[in-house]
Amino acid sequence: MPVPPETVLTQLGWRYATKKFDPTKKIAPELWAQLEQAPVLAPSSYGLQPWKFVVVTEPGVRAQLHAVSYNQAQILDASHLVVFAAKNPPTAADIDAYVARTAHVRGVTVESLDAFKQMMLGSLSRMDAGQAHRWAARQAYIALGVFIAAAALVGVDACPMEGFQTDKYDEILGLKEKGLASVVIATAGYRSPEDKHASNAKVRFSVDDATIRI
Repeated sequence: MPVPPETVLTQLGWRYATKKFDPTKKIAPELWAQLEQAPVLAPSSYGLQPWKFVVVTEPGVRAQLHAVSYNQAQILDASHLVVFAAKNPPTAADIDAYVARTAHVRGVTVESLDAFKQMMLGSLSRMDAGQAHRWAARQAYIALGVFIAAAALVGVDACPMEGFQTDKYDEILGLKEKGLASVVIATAGYRSPEDKHASNAKVRFSVDDATIRI
């Protein structure tokens, strides 16, 4: 059932990039199990999903990541930390896996999807490794946006963050060995009453200023 538009706008107006989380408040496991599905449902080019979402709750790992995130408090205080990692680069094997998954979900043969597969392979072949990773990284940002919006709709605070050392994250989380590279992160939980930013008026250009209608 569609969510009323006024509810969506209210919650998007309520959300902000949370600077200080309440470390005593954790997202309930059943709520997280739902919220975790949001980025999985995000759109991506061809539907390929050239990403992984690394959910970090283990305190020892969080402490290591805090040290390479310019000691930003959200890394330790938030209930959950999600690292959005992109394939580095996407490969023909990723396309094969996606085609196989599509065949399984839709009840068709892999062979019937060959034209689709060849189109994706052709697109990938026109990019070098760096271009392919940057393309995958852009897809990861779409997933981040879906996650942030979904969190707001269920009353969970979140903060998208780029202030971290990607190479150190990749090392600590063992991402390189998995053919991945960290792109952006999001912390999620519940705002602290001490976060002065929560009461700041949201500053946005008006819809008319931000929109070009043709």
